[in-house]
Amino acid sequence: MNVAVIIAGGTGRRVGQDIPKQFINVYDKPVLIYTLEGFQKHPQIDAIGLVCLEGWHDVVRAYAKQFHIDKLEWIISGGETTQESIREGVYHLEGKCRDDDVVIIHDGIRPLVDDSVLSDVIRKCETYGNAVTALPYNEQIFVADDEISTVRYIPRETLRRVATPQAYRYGRLNRAYHEAFEKGIGIYGSSYTNTMMVELGERLYFANGSDKNIKITTRDDLELFKAYLKMEKDHWLK
Repeated sequence: MNVAVIIAGGTGRRVGQDIPKQFINVYDKPVLIYTLEGFQKHPQIDAIGLVCLEGWHDVVRAYAKQFHIDKLEWIISGGETTQESIREGVYHLEGKCRDDDVVIIHDGIRPLVDDSVLSDVIRKCETYGNAVTALPYNEQIFVADDEISTVRYIPRETLRRVATPQAYRYGRLNRAYHEAFEKGIGIYGSSYTNTMMVELGERLYFANGSDKNIKITTRDDLELFKAYLKMEKDHWLK
């Protein structure tokens, strides 16, 4: 079984709106629904769990009904941090998933997940036990020597930009979250599942990524998302 865990517990302060960014309407549809539709339509996704803000569960259920997201099985309350929210989603699957099931973790504010990206992350996870969506890094990275200068750079050929979706065999993922929170490893600051797994000694495997797989954190990101949608509509019209 392949289960998606969508993380949509953020408040979206940087977008500057009165509602969480995942619920902002773009062309009469919430951002979160675009994300869920990507998993709904993918034939290899069997079920979806959504980690959501308290007080928004009924709203999500109504939207899921309106937009026919019938793979949505569970709505789970999130935690104070991203890692706590992911943990709650992972723990909720105890007794529902087998150890060898594939769990795909994805940000609810990445609404343009591509079918081929999702397929590849599942395929790589089935082969290696985990997979993280990745792209080459095309800019030069220099290490600051002080506040105004540098004498060292990191060869960009050694770098990858890693995002979601990420996929893990459930048994290892669940054990990792229990260990991480018991020992306080890889759960603080900007930590995510991928960084936590590395801190716990796990080797991660790269899957295909896409430049369209943007994360909506600012108003500019929203405008870029709208531009991608318009571009897809214009392509359909030709």
